[in-house]
Amino acid sequence: MPELLFPLDSAKPFTEQRHIGHNRWHPDIPPAVTVKPGDTFRAHCREWFDGAIHNDDSADDILNAPLNNVHTLSGPFAIEGAEPGDLLIVDILDVGPIPQEDSGPLAGQGWGYTGIFAKLNGGGFLTEQFPDAYKAIWDFTGQSATSRHVPHVKYTGIVHPGLMGTAPSAELLGRWNAREAALIATDPNRVPPLALPPEPDGAILGSLTGDEFTRVAGEGARTAPPRENGGNQDIKNLTKGTRVFYPVFVPGANLSFGDLHFSQGDGEITFCGAIEMGGFMDLHVDLIKGGMETYGVSENAIFMPGNTDPQYSQWIAFSGTSVTLDGEQRYLDSDLSYQRACLHAINYLTKFGYSPEQAYLLLGSAPIEGRLSGVVDIPNSCATVYIPTAIFDFPVAPSTSGPVQIDPGMGAPHSAF
Repeated sequence: MPELLFPLDSAKPFTEQRHIGHNRWHPDIPPAVTVKPGDTFRAHCREWFDGAIHNDDSADDILNAPLNNVHTLSGPFAIEGAEPGDLLIVDILDVGPIPQEDSGPLAGQGWGYTGIFAKLNGGGFLTEQFPDAYKAIWDFTGQSATSRHVPHVKYTGIVHPGLMGTAPSAELLGRWNAREAALIATDPNRVPPLALPPEPDGAILGSLTGDEFTRVAGEGARTAPPRENGGNQDIKNLTKGTRVFYPVFVPGANLSFGDLHFSQGDGEITFCGAIEMGGFMDLHVDLIKGGMETYGVSENAIFMPGNTDPQYSQWIAFSGTSVTLDGEQRYLDSDLSYQRACLHAINYLTKFGYSPEQAYLLLGSAPIEGRLSGVVDIPNSCATVYIPTAIFDFPVAPSTSGPVQIDPGMGAPHSAF
């Protein structure tokens, strides 16, 4: 096993660990650990809400999920010799649930969860159709996950970090905050909001204290969206064996990561749409000096996916176009097209006995494939969502005998404002 450089004790909160991570992006958060190019190491990662979500049959914890506190990131890891303009090479050697802990109160100890966030607390991709909070608990058995809340399906894990990135420079952080503030100003009372501004309440900033903590807490960018540094990209294919190339904006690069997922569909459409868990990552790091200019990687990360994804060979697919539910034509709106494809899939699955919420939770957590299938034929873009048929324990394709009627079980726990 690689040397464990960022340990987490499951019996203690994230803020009471030997190394305290962070939940904001800022260039002045000090590194927790320093490594060298060529080093291999292990780090533990806490589930993104630090244990606020429980293995039970209530969705009240999802309803009241403390969004100001996310994400609980491990790091920063400084890489000796890294300078702005370099490319940081990160190899994901291994990733999985909390090691040697197959039961317990923390997600990752033999279980994980998927949530539909309430519209008044973050919402999701289909928040207008699903405005309330719901939850599904998933139990891990080896590489597979099953749920008492969404029965008759079994997923092979596509384990990956939802979030990984380097620290922004002060100039880049200023651009983030300015452009996101300008977006918020276009509709400041929108629910859910158009973006999340800096928020001192709930900030965790590593070893910072006193006046420096107060300053950085007021400036630090929230970790919810992906940005030029990588960040919360929620790419399900960043699995074991993946190599990622991150731009370096500050001396040392200051790499951080977390938000581990046991499984996820393309889009993580319920917002808390993956099977969330805590766990570990084994990483190898190296540098390409001056690589940002050499390869034109100035405001994005590029990656080479691993080859350990589950192999599904048969799919049932649904398409959508850029026309709203009430019949309004939109111009090549691929986001809307993907929403419509997902809604078509949800409606289809209800014909077998699932509730719409169970089907929505399934699409967020299962290894579905989302694709832009046509983006040039004005005025309608076409998006598609592919569901692997092997995850179901009943025939899911259309037939002349009609849909099998399953027992939907207890259903997904529900909480409403």
